Amino acid sequence: MLSPAAIKQRAAGLGFDLCGISAADSFPELQFLPEWLSRGYAGEMQYMEKSAHTRADIRHFLPSAKSVIVTGTIYNTDQGSGTRDPGAVKVARYARGEDYHVVLYERLESLLAWMREQTDRPFEAAIFCDKHHVQERVYAQHAGIGWIGKNSCVIHPELGSWMFLAGIAISVDLPSDAPVVDQCGSCTLCIDACPTGALVDARELDATKCISYLTIETHGDIPEDKRSLIGQHVWGCDICQDVCPFNLGSSLTSDPAWNGPIRDGLSAAHLWQQSDDEIHERINGSAITFVPVSRLRRNLAIVIGNSGDRELADALDRPGHGVKNAARSTLTPAVQDAVAWAKQRLLHES
Repeated sequence: MLSPAAIKQRAAGLGFDLCGISAADSFPELQFLPEWLSRGYAGEMQYMEKSAHTRADIRHFLPSAKSVIVTGTIYNTDQGSGTRDPGAVKVARYARGEDYHVVLYERLESLLAWMREQTDRPFEAAIFCDKHHVQERVYAQHAGIGWIGKNSCVIHPELGSWMFLAGIAISVDLPSDAPVVDQCGSCTLCIDACPTGALVDARELDATKCISYLTIETHGDIPEDKRSLIGQHVWGCDICQDVCPFNLGSSLTSDPAWNGPIRDGLSAAHLWQQSDDEIHERINGSAITFVPVSRLRRNLAIVIGNSGDRELADALDRPGHGVKNAARSTLTPAVQDAVAWAKQRLLHES
């Protein structure tokens, strides 16, 4: 027989820091997506509109779903926590370790296999882990993992918001956990700190202004009026979580999956001068491989342009150590445009 306590205990043994259970209902929070899309907040993320029907109710993801097991996995490490110079890159915490899609999916498969061993009663199940069409945050809130904060992240009162959300929808009716009470209060630190104004209101994110969107989801040129605001962010952004009071004393994880090779705090100029193969080796196995190297090159050029160091302008002429064809990613129009912008900024505006 499957019991919530046993499921949570097994989840903890597999490396999940939190585990809760929600009913497979069409909660009111799920209904904001159409309005969010109509406001143009999805930008180039066409997959959001294509999957909107499925995201509206987890029973569109698994028609027989009765319960949703939601897990929270802390990924916060002390990598990149020291001081940095203006020419160093910032990589969002979640992308500093292994590709969480792979790690969490494998752990959820182990949890599901164990669950099937615990009962003779057959049941249907479907795993979701970010890339699947489920609004994890809503079910996490109703599973007692935390509340959806004003920065749109799920916040646990003791562990903070540095956590991956994933889970399993199942056709078994399990007792639900109580939702966590919203504790944001009158605090607006996350909204005030966003340099691009992406948090247009509490829990309302205009993704097209978000640094994470600009550095990851934008396929071509990053709008010129946003480039200086990107600062040192070469992949993603943590600002709205960095300032959250619930993250000031948040837990660090010793899980080796999230303590991988150093990717944060490296010299943007040094990375730029590496070959495409060397850059790929640096990011191999991480979520950064989600995009082509050319997109990372584009971001590196912008970070160099924002460094204020005129001497780095010369480095932009030496990608791939200056070896022919070693950095073919720099030949794409978006990269070339970013390089031209960076040189102009360094040589004429610094």
